[in-house]
Amino acid sequence: MIISTIQVHFAPLRALKASEMKNRFGTVMVACALVFAASLTSAQSDITRIVVAFPPGGPQDFVARTMADQLGKELKQKVVIDNRPGANGAIAAANVMRSEPDGRTLWITSAGAATINPSLYEKLGYDMQKDFSPVSLVTNNAELLVTSNTNPAKDLTEYLNRAKASGEPLSIASTGSGSVPHMAVEQLRVSSGINVLHVPYKGAAPAISDLMGGQVAGLFVDTAGVITLVKARKLRALGIAAPKRTGALPSVPTLQELGLPNIDTNNWFGIFVHAKTPSTKVDELNRAVRNTLETPSIRERLASSGSEPAPSTPAELGDLVRRDTQKWGKLIRSAGIRLDQ
Repeated sequence: MIISTIQVHFAPLRALKASEMKNRFGTVMVACALVFAASLTSAQSDITRIVVAFPPGGPQDFVARTMADQLGKELKQKVVIDNRPGANGAIAAANVMRSEPDGRTLWITSAGAATINPSLYEKLGYDMQKDFSPVSLVTNNAELLVTSNTNPAKDLTEYLNRAKASGEPLSIASTGSGSVPHMAVEQLRVSSGINVLHVPYKGAAPAISDLMGGQVAGLFVDTAGVITLVKARKLRALGIAAPKRTGALPSVPTLQELGLPNIDTNNWFGIFVHAKTPSTKVDELNRAVRNTLETPSIRERLASSGSEPAPSTPAELGDLVRRDTQKWGKLIRSAGIRLDQ
């Protein structure tokens, strides 16, 4: 179309005066711009974005990328990953809030950004109840307490007894202040009565590096983030911070089994959209997400990494957000945790 339009306009140019040539050339450029804009708009309407609040390579990014191709087939659109890290998920949330409410911008987020942040920040910048509509729960991700394989403690009991005998605080890292792993550290402090020093990191990679180097004595982290290192015996798994064991590491007991009854964390991932997205579109997205998570190859890949596929209805995810917001709010207030954004 562009070529034929240019040919029509340029064919008689030799017979035109300079001023007329200038006008005709301007007309051609406008025509080309309009065709390009139309093509771009058409192309963009065939793309769905999944906004991820963390850099590439992390557990949330892994889950989003694992789903992307199959979700695209379900939606009959190309699905791309858009990483927007920073501010405990607030940057990603703001990006989704600024998007058109047409269901083509999805936010995959963790329990931390959805249910912990509201109790940590006075001025959060978003409201999960007012600014977003839930689509579906995606995965449940158990928190795992690990230590270096060079640590002399062979199990949790010895690990805690050595900490008590040392008289020094037990340094346990997390993947960030205000994260679900941070909440697991606080639950361990309350449940065990141990003097625990929380050491926050900006992500799993630097925390794992320091754990293996002996700078910290332990780490709470999503199972998916360390399962390879545990299986390779480079890290030692001491216990799962969940009511039941994970199929990815069936021999690792829960912390509740080991005598710490009040430790129960679930860093679930869920998908949300702009609050003004039509309900018919939300239902369409929910069906697509559920079908994706029920695809055997997707389920197998997620489960083998330590993430349990857990599709839900929009209402079920909304109820989970409300329950966890109350649970984590109570713990945050009792521990006196506050962060400045």
